[in-house]
Amino acid sequence: MRRLPTLCLLLLLSLLLAACASGGGARGVPRAGSGAAALPPPDASNTEVALAEATDYRIGGMDLLSISVFGVDALSKEVRVNAKGQISLPLIGTVPAAGMTTQELEIELKRRYSANYLQNPQVSVFVKEFASQRVTMEGALGKPGIYPISGKITLLQAIALAGGLDEQTADPRGIVIMRQVNGRRMAAAYDLRMLRNGSIEDPQLYGDDIVVVEESGSKTVLRKFLDAMPIIGLFRWL
Repeated sequence: MRRLPTLCLLLLLSLLLAACASGGGARGVPRAGSGAAALPPPDASNTEVALAEATDYRIGGMDLLSISVFGVDALSKEVRVNAKGQISLPLIGTVPAAGMTTQELEIELKRRYSANYLQNPQVSVFVKEFASQRVTMEGALGKPGIYPISGKITLLQAIALAGGLDEQTADPRGIVIMRQVNGRRMAAAYDLRMLRNGSIEDPQLYGDDIVVVEESGSKTVLRKFLDAMPIIGLFRWL
């Protein structure tokens, strides 16, 4: 899929374009380039809340899970997902957890406990600590999707992880990072060629970032946003 998948994202870009047109977002903002200020890190609390509320969050390695079985305190405990994506629990032993949502893991644990030990167990799973996070890679990429990340990752590395740009359709000048900073949406546009030749710094990505690679010659809201910017790399506040 080459189009932005959600109405929310389209509305976000529409608001950003309106800010560009009004000139309100251009005052006092840094430009990408040698020695220029980087796109600020996201709100830490915002990332945690977004992950906690995301019903489609996929459990990752080193996440800390709180697992409870109603009425059976001995089976309720906190466990950390190991590097192999597994957890170890009383009675049922090692269970794969990485890649599952909390709802999917609840179903799996209920199945295993009810097979030999409990009758109709009520199992709940909560992610207490998010050791792994995710970035959304959207648009003209080889493999667009939502990717878990752990540790530091840059824009170029994330693009490579998503299969690189689609050489047939991608516009290397139209790469946008969106994130929440100080309670407001902030966006930065980058030119892939400038990143590759070192003209501008390869920015670090953070959990819950959205990266969009625009199609060449498209007429989307994002394209209008990019065309409204004086140069690639201008930061705009919403």
